[in-house]
Amino acid sequence: MAQILKLDGTEELDFDRETVERAYDRWAPVYDLVFGGVFSKGRKAAIQATNRLGGRVLEVGVGTGISLPQYAPHLRIFGTDISEAMLRKAKDRVAEQRLSHVEGLAVMDAEKLEFSDNSFDVVMAQYVVTAVPNPEAALDEFARVLRPGGELIILTRVSADTGVRRFIEQRLQPVVRPLGFRTAEFAWSRYAQWLAGARGMELAERRLIPPLGHFSLVRFRKTDIAKAA
Repeated sequence: MAQILKLDGTEELDFDRETVERAYDRWAPVYDLVFGGVFSKGRKAAIQATNRLGGRVLEVGVGTGISLPQYAPHLRIFGTDISEAMLRKAKDRVAEQRLSHVEGLAVMDAEKLEFSDNSFDVVMAQYVVTAVPNPEAALDEFARVLRPGGELIILTRVSADTGVRRFIEQRLQPVVRPLGFRTAEFAWSRYAQWLAGARGMELAERRLIPPLGHFSLVRFRKTDIAKAA
């Protein structure tokens, strides 16, 4: 991996697409076993919010498809992921469980979604934002393909701005980055800064999600202002 210079003058390892893809290809065989239970409460909360909204749903970072059986049958779900190995498991799940509400699965870059503007009523991204090379670019894409009145629902890591937890997260970063994770780059101020510059997007909800309060369920709503732009 290459070194990149941060705004504060320090260096960090570059987090490129190939690194992420390789990491999640390696996770594919054991992902459900390792993370299925750990993230179950967050997943349930996000899917409940999606089911209430209804319509056509894009799940970015669908992974092995562990969420797919939990969506209401009247929804139409399209899932994307950067990892072919993950998607193979998702396709097997769809076939084995006959999930007719899943309209498609495709390998796709979260920062370059191959959909027209205003294509979905809900965009769901579980633990994706902190795993892509350019998070703000991905958030922009999620907002672009969302219809006015629809919601972007993310489950995401929110790091500390200061204190002991911030210190620990920074020290862990070189260890977890090769696994496809980040620990120290996503304080809430970063999301707030993106929101301030995102035309037609507003915060609908933010709440802590287990385990340990390190993750949050965040809902952004796309307003009619975006339609008029």
